[in-house]
Amino acid sequence: MAKAPVLTPRADDFPRWYQDLINKAELADNGPVRGTMVIRPYGYGLWERMQSDMDARIKQAGVSNAYFPLFIPQSYLTREAEHVEGFAPELAVVTHGGGKELEEPVVVRPTSETIINEYFSKWVQSYRDLPLLINQWANVVRWEMRPRVFLRTTEFLWQEGHTAHASYEDARDFAARIHRDVYGDFMFNVLGIDVVLGRKTRRERFAGAVNTLTLEAMMGDGKALQMGTSHELGQNFARAFHTQYLSKEGNQELVWQTSWGASTRMVGGLIMSHGDDNGLRVPPRLAPTQAVVLAIKEDEAVLDAARKLAARLKEAGVRVEVDDRTDTPFGRRAVDWELKGVPVRVEIGPRDVAAGTGMLARRIPGGKEPVALDALPAVLPGLLEEDQAQLLRESRERRESRTVDVATVGEAVEAAATGWGRIPWADLGDEGEAKLAEQGVTVRCLLGEDGSVPDSNDAPGTIALVARAY
Repeated sequence: MAKAPVLTPRADDFPRWYQDLINKAELADNGPVRGTMVIRPYGYGLWERMQSDMDARIKQAGVSNAYFPLFIPQSYLTREAEHVEGFAPELAVVTHGGGKELEEPVVVRPTSETIINEYFSKWVQSYRDLPLLINQWANVVRWEMRPRVFLRTTEFLWQEGHTAHASYEDARDFAARIHRDVYGDFMFNVLGIDVVLGRKTRRERFAGAVNTLTLEAMMGDGKALQMGTSHELGQNFARAFHTQYLSKEGNQELVWQTSWGASTRMVGGLIMSHGDDNGLRVPPRLAPTQAVVLAIKEDEAVLDAARKLAARLKEAGVRVEVDDRTDTPFGRRAVDWELKGVPVRVEIGPRDVAAGTGMLARRIPGGKEPVALDALPAVLPGLLEEDQAQLLRESRERRESRTVDVATVGEAVEAAATGWGRIPWADLGDEGEAKLAEQGVTVRCLLGEDGSVPDSNDAPGTIALVARAY
């Protein structure tokens, strides 16, 4: 009889494959409250690497980290009508504390525009206080009706940036800078995902924003996933919270603002972009462990060779781990590392020690070949860069091959069954967008004819990218 596959094949049942992989690669588990998740150490290690890299980029943009409370007075949310209306169905509200009914209910943070503006209005007095650039790493709660681990959970982890500026142009340019230089660059060059940078339609933009910039990625099944967003808030929140400053000319002016965020949803995007029927494939620049050295048998010479190789790889800048669990069958350990998507395995047994070689298994392109152990420290960094480039190339090729030009709503719905459709926004418009929504298809973003981000929704030649989405 044929051996049953470790994972449900993607072609048979993509959602089942996704859940299998999360469980068997030990990335996460379902929490005790519906819609929550427990992120296991290996999954959290991926998030930590994402967090560290993005945090450096955010700070390079001149932003400082801070922290604001988890509980927000309900009255804060009601000050910006469009904002509270947009979030009302997702709010978790606390009415009792310390055994007593609270005088005012408090909302568990769904996002922090309101509470941060309360403090921005205190901190900003003069044009000298601007721009004010703040970010926080936190958890948020949005009551999710159709949860899916990493993609849509009631509680998730993220960063949220909030800034105040003296002019519309400064705020607009900063939102675009985060969109391009923090999120876009990170997703292309670290996650190896060929995201599309675009502009949301009025229907799809963030509640309370005047413009939302988005990064959309095509998953392995052809659906879209929003990987991050950067919002121009205009003066909506400044007006509601009286966040104003004394200009150089001596006038009281409202600030112009941005907010932007990316979350643990990126882990789900990583899985669905790069995973295959054997498990996860982690981009080498992201991988907490880039190479694992496996000692095949309990043998002092083998263990010594494995540890010495790991030390030399570490000196060469490779993040490496030694697997010396020789009381666990070698085949099971190899499958576990395959599931976790570690880019490289080096397998060493007694015969390898005698020959001065090891078996090199590369997770991303696949295949195994013998390699001289002495050569690996010089060779491996280059191979890891090749593998990083391959993942980005595969992501781009998938998106390009499964995106087609369409002319009608019907053709757009048909294209969205297997991938994405491109249609002139002037031909689709708000009415066509509403008809697509009835079929479970959304306009993921608007693009210029050359693929750039348009300056407005109505810019000539604007193209709508449409798809089914997670």
